[in-house]
Amino acid sequence: MTAADGGAKHVTQRGLWFEEFEIGTVYEHRPGRTITEADNTFFTTLTMNTQALHLDAAWSATQPGFGGQRLVNSMLTLSTIVGLSVAQLTQGTLVANLGFHDIAFPAPMFAGDTLYGETECTGKRLSKSRPGEGIVDLTHIGRNQDGVIVARASRSTLVRVRPEGE
Repeated sequence: MTAADGGAKHVTQRGLWFEEFEIGTVYEHRPGRTITEADNTFFTTLTMNTQALHLDAAWSATQPGFGGQRLVNSMLTLSTIVGLSVAQLTQGTLVANLGFHDIAFPAPMFAGDTLYGETECTGKRLSKSRPGEGIVDLTHIGRNQDGVIVARASRSTLVRVRPEGE
């Protein structure tokens, strides 16, 4: 604190240190994100995914199963639920993603749907090979505006241990 700021307390947004993660805790990430047609088209073309179910409204209208609607690219859904967690869980404390597994998309997302994320800490341990870091296992869940699970993915992350004096 300085005289110039009137003694105000300063807080910097950051994720959780390894010690702050609690196994079994579900962290809810708000606000959600409404996915637009532009989001879906941009992401799909940016990633070179030419699947007509994401890009071609006329073709999709002739297909059974999803009411003739185009589907939101599942990789956009996955990226968004992980992204929703960053500010709350890993901003500035994540060292690396170690891997994703058990990825599923049990229900479709459509343009105009709002995606909400939550993350459960499912395990953690100190790294044996990297002092000052620990492995945290997370399960990300995405729900639409009706509470329907549209995505689920587990991942292992490498997270910094709280530095002395923090």
